[in-house]
Amino acid sequence: MKTINLPAAFFQNNREKLTKKLIPGSLAILHSNDEVNRTADQDYPFRQNSDLFYLSGINQEKTILVLAPDYPDPSFKEILFIRRPNPKLETWEGHKLSVEEAQTISGIKTVRFNDEYEGTLASLMMHAKNVYLNLPELFKIIPELPNRNLRFALGLKKKFPAHSYERLAPILGELRMIKSDTEISLIKEACSITHHAFNQVLATIKPGMTEYEVEAEIIHEFIGRGARGHSYPPIIASGINACSLHYSYNSDICNDGELLLMDFGAEYGNYAADCSRTIPVNGKFSPRQKDLYESVLEVFHFAVGLMKPGNTINNVHNEVCRRFGHEHVKLGLYTSEDLKNETKDNPRFFKYYMHGTSHFLGLDVHDTGSKDAEFKPGMIMTCEPGIYIPEERTGIRLENNILITRDGNIDLMKDIPIEIKDIERLMFRS
Repeated sequence: MKTINLPAAFFQNNREKLTKKLIPGSLAILHSNDEVNRTADQDYPFRQNSDLFYLSGINQEKTILVLAPDYPDPSFKEILFIRRPNPKLETWEGHKLSVEEAQTISGIKTVRFNDEYEGTLASLMMHAKNVYLNLPELFKIIPELPNRNLRFALGLKKKFPAHSYERLAPILGELRMIKSDTEISLIKEACSITHHAFNQVLATIKPGMTEYEVEAEIIHEFIGRGARGHSYPPIIASGINACSLHYSYNSDICNDGELLLMDFGAEYGNYAADCSRTIPVNGKFSPRQKDLYESVLEVFHFAVGLMKPGNTINNVHNEVCRRFGHEHVKLGLYTSEDLKNETKDNPRFFKYYMHGTSHFLGLDVHDTGSKDAEFKPGMIMTCEPGIYIPEERTGIRLENNILITRDGNIDLMKDIPIEIKDIERLMFRS
């Protein structure tokens, strides 16, 4: 997997934007993610805390960043703590960052080792009135067990109960919503790698293949083109499996005459792509499959047209749901009379379209940002309408990544085939 060397100025700029929003006399403290045990003496692959990466560029475990913009000694205004390298550790785990390497990556001049952290923190706390803590706040990602940041926060409050404690998440969440040119370039590359993977699937899929064989084609392209891997566990769902929104087994056979829904995306330089496509396993849509697909595609184009400055995710979703109501009537899923008689608590569309239309995208595939936040230039989000009909063993979802611009939007996945004629042409094998 390729190491992406971003300019230190990118991380320096992110830190400057953050410190300008802190209350005077404050510290901000961020810890790396935990190394999580998988089984016995094996851990899951380490993935850095997105906020810490955003501010430092450091991908190494057991890293701590402390920002003290008002501290009297200039050398203590930014301090990065890293693992102390030692030959025995590196014999087993490989190279660990030196002070000089961490300085080059992050642009932080004061880099110390973790065994110096407690003493340094005590000095910093003597001059601080407020401490910003980096705690998980999105209800979907609050861990069942306290993570490193939360454990540290609980211990710090016991040790220094007289300080005022503030939330870092709302500030960083707001900053991360607007993507810089550097971030946009990384997401574009993630989208490009995802495009290559989809083309590989179109060239190789055939009836009788397993879902995991399709997944293998995708991950081969991802790793071979320099991505870290998947930006989230991929959904490779054939037939009725596509009606389970977060299907993850990827173990069934792709049968002739059925559709295959794929929800997948590369992670490049820690930034995510998020794509969904639905294709006929045998390379040819049936008449009914065409009708369903074209309906979703029409709603997709309608939704993309709504994604422009001043709108919101919730507004777009509400418009898409209304549009789907009329589409479902045309598809014979219910009648116009049913639509007239629906209630707010039991809308007709929900039986066949039960998920959101969009979410923010960035360092996390479900990135920071409120669904009521007005779209601004630099925001990137998904557009992903779908239809799910268990009675017909069919689920269809189409999803691209959309960059908001001053004049409207740019579809970062516009080159990934989505029209029926293009998919069938690329899948045709004489």
